[in-house]
Amino acid sequence: MAKVSVRFYRFKNKLKEKTLGLAPMNDDEIAFDEDLMVQAMAILDEMAEDYPDWVSGLIQQLADTHRRCVDTPEQRFQHFEQLHAIAHDMRGQGGTFGYPLMSNFADGLYDFTGVTTATTDKNVEIIKAHIDAMRVVIKDRISGDGGDIGNQLKMGLAAAIKKHNQ
Repeated sequence: MAKVSVRFYRFKNKLKEKTLGLAPMNDDEIAFDEDLMVQAMAILDEMAEDYPDWVSGLIQQLADTHRRCVDTPEQRFQHFEQLHAIAHDMRGQGGTFGYPLMSNFADGLYDFTGVTTATTDKNVEIIKAHIDAMRVVIKDRISGDGGDIGNQLKMGLAAAIKKHNQ
């Protein structure tokens, strides 16, 4: 067996130095400008108030694309790609703005519309179930985990998926 020479390089992690243009410092010395944090939180709070309105537009895009899946089954693969892209954009947003159920349902839709999913009528109905669950979350402004209603929505979606997978 031939002798193998291995070199190990340890590069300095400069991420801390790049953050906010800070000079190198110890872990204990990392600090953020309090005024910038307050401004950032205010912007996030304002965006959170508007989230239900602008996410409704994305839900409408999902519904329109779903309708095209029903009307033009020969083009479903492209429609599934569109659904996948929209769900990708939505899945991180819900949790950021206080609607983790939206992220949960968008994540499920994203996973479900991947390239390995068959474009069958049953799967088109499962997509509709995801969209319907998202609509309820936004229409009823179900924030946080949704409590009992959130659990009922999750169970309802799971039941719809199970029904259409049989």
